[in-house]
Amino acid sequence: MSRSLVLALLAALASGGASAALKPGDAAPAFRAPASLAGKSFDYSLADALKKGPVVVYFYPSAFTQGCNVQAHTFAVNIDRFAAAGASIVGVSLDGIERLNAFSADPDYCAGKLAVASDPDGRIARSYDLKVKDAVAGAKDTRGQQIEHGFAERTTFVVTPDGKVAATVGGVEPEANVEQALEAVRKVAVRH
Repeated sequence: MSRSLVLALLAALASGGASAALKPGDAAPAFRAPASLAGKSFDYSLADALKKGPVVVYFYPSAFTQGCNVQAHTFAVNIDRFAAAGASIVGVSLDGIERLNAFSADPDYCAGKLAVASDPDGRIARSYDLKVKDAVAGAKDTRGQQIEHGFAERTTFVVTPDGKVAATVGGVEPEANVEQALEAVRKVAVRH
């Protein structure tokens, strides 16, 4: 399968709005998952993170793919703006923890600033009413490595400390996804 065809398939998988996703006011399912920050694995708990303030939970198809690289980089360069509004960020994908260790440490993407959690069976994504697609045979990432996992749709949730969804962002390009999430976080900060 040609690289351009694989990238087109990944783009198609990543597209689509958050039509079935949880809506504002819905309870955000709590989850625990293996995660990575700056290349180091740890156990991530949404419930623990919410004790410190709102959390941006963003689902993305796969580490080291075009749109996901842009989105992770955009979150990383804007992390101080999210922190200034009192929010933390966690990315969630079906990638294994080994891929996430590399992705979280990569200076071009998460840059050691952004935690990313592993949801290898898509259970967390499905609990947020997101579509999960099967792996695409022959799919490779931007490094040329085989992608052997399924893909969750690109959708971002802003979750308030009481565990409610304040905003759902989907169906937009990766950079717009980050900007809309930041706008939603700022609205939450103003209300509290």
